[in-house]
Amino acid sequence: MTHRWRYLWLRAQGYALLILGRLRAASGRFDAMLALAPNDRYAMASRAHLLAQAGERAAAVSALRELTGAHPQDAAAWFNLAYVLQEMGNDAEAEVAFGHALAINAALDRAWYGLALVCIRTNRLDDAVRALEHNTRLQPMSPFGWYQLARVQMDRRRPDEALRIIRHLKGFEPKVAAQLERETGLHASQPA
Repeated sequence: MTHRWRYLWLRAQGYALLILGRLRAASGRFDAMLALAPNDRYAMASRAHLLAQAGERAAAVSALRELTGAHPQDAAAWFNLAYVLQEMGNDAEAEVAFGHALAINAALDRAWYGLALVCIRTNRLDDAVRALEHNTRLQPMSPFGWYQLARVQMDRRRPDEALRIIRHLKGFEPKVAAQLERETGLHASQPA
């Protein structure tokens, strides 16, 4: 079997094993793919994903650092690195990685959201608002960014802005709007 066919066979096996939930066996296939093609983006990303999924965050971060080193223009790889770093509570490094992802692809709405969460956790609320405004422009029908934006506006003592968001959410996510009403004490029927 030629090098190329062996690689494709391993990739097909890895994919099939993932579908079957046999993660350890799939990981072995990705390792074998990397032995054939050491900087293969798909195999590197798959291995990192499996490590993160298994809860091996430090190993996942290491694998994602290798991936971003080999493929520095891969916005998704930078996002995934930032996400795992954020899960580990490493906000400073997560913020840098989110920044790399956004420098490559400013339309990556999940990176704006992740960056906003870092800013919220580090009490940089004005920065969080800017990031959430990017996120909600890119994903106007997703309630997550809107919810966080309303919460941040309350923390900034801007109930008028939070109320505007609650009214907006009533149009397409009434359950989220009702949750915000309960949490903030604001009600969409109130005058602005």
